[in-house]
Amino acid sequence: MDLKFTDEQNMLRDMTRNLCADFSGTDVVRKMENDPLGVPADLWQQMRETGLLGMAIREEDGGMGLNMLDCAVIYEQLGRHLAPGPYFPSTVMVAGALRHAGEGADRRTLLGAIAAGDTVAVPAWLEPDGGFGPAGVQLRASRRGDDYFLSGTKRHVFHAAAAQQLLVLARTGEAADAIDLFLVDTKAPRVTLTQQHSMASDTQYRVDFDNVRVSADRHVGAEGRGWQAWEAAMYDGIILLAAWAAGGAERALEITVQYSKEREQFGKPIGAFQSLAHYMADASAVVDGAKMLVLEAAWAHAAGKDVKRLAAMAKLFACRAFREVTHMAQQVHGGMGFTLDYDIQLFYRRAKQLQMNWWDSSYLEELIAADILDRDGGRTIPDPFTV
Repeated sequence: MDLKFTDEQNMLRDMTRNLCADFSGTDVVRKMENDPLGVPADLWQQMRETGLLGMAIREEDGGMGLNMLDCAVIYEQLGRHLAPGPYFPSTVMVAGALRHAGEGADRRTLLGAIAAGDTVAVPAWLEPDGGFGPAGVQLRASRRGDDYFLSGTKRHVFHAAAAQQLLVLARTGEAADAIDLFLVDTKAPRVTLTQQHSMASDTQYRVDFDNVRVSADRHVGAEGRGWQAWEAAMYDGIILLAAWAAGGAERALEITVQYSKEREQFGKPIGAFQSLAHYMADASAVVDGAKMLVLEAAWAHAAGKDVKRLAAMAKLFACRAFREVTHMAQQVHGGMGFTLDYDIQLFYRRAKQLQMNWWDSSYLEELIAADILDRDGGRTIPDPFTV
């Protein structure tokens, strides 16, 4: 594994850091909390102008065509600044699913619009009481003639009100993975958006589909292959989320170290007390470990290697590191760390949200366990994602 950054990667890192410092300060993060759209206009415009919205989209589809290691360098900086906005669900997840699906619904035109920031498209995936696997998708797409009709409910749809398109995962058959992808206008008749409020105060929506008509030309990819395209996009996406988490954890530690130097008790900085110093020493090792695992996964992806296990491990470990480091940070800050006056609570709440979304810890652990058990001849226990 060669982790010596190229000049271009150093440039991308510095550009993103400067951009976020100017347009994604904690004042912007606070302003976007529970905002109905959740899109900071200045930051979004800068991401459009610099091409960052097309970083993970191939050049032939209108993007920058950066490899995964390039993108991880950028996402680490976005995580350090808790940069808000629909860039991940739109330019990574929807764009990735469209690319892996390979055909249909004017794929190249839409990818170009997403890369330019002219169109925001977000996935409608998770459902009430459903899981992260294909069995959790129960929203039905019934075909009648040349049209499909969608009925059901999706939850945790990020930035739905800011989007023009929804990429909907819908069940078209009884087999576990009989799932297809459809593009649906957010303002289509019988589509209802209801904002949800989470502990992270990010912008999420419940979306209800009441017999929504979708023409056959809005079907994405081959019939019955939607889950395969979505899962492939997820393995790409969780590497970048892991990079985001590692960046957030590193920044939370820096804030805490600085606070421990400035805050005094009993005539000396609290960082001088051994117990707190050891907390931060342990956290430093965890953050460095998370960054290395993320970079290994990103490097392996860029090198064309199988990354399913590494990607799951990176998301699991980096999100756990983010959660543990921010928990430690709250202990060092004491009760004041939970007040809105201190920035550390922003990191603390987002760490838990990220750990719970886009494949949570339990699902990732099962993926890793399945890989370990399958490696030498197959599992002897049922697969919980298909039963």
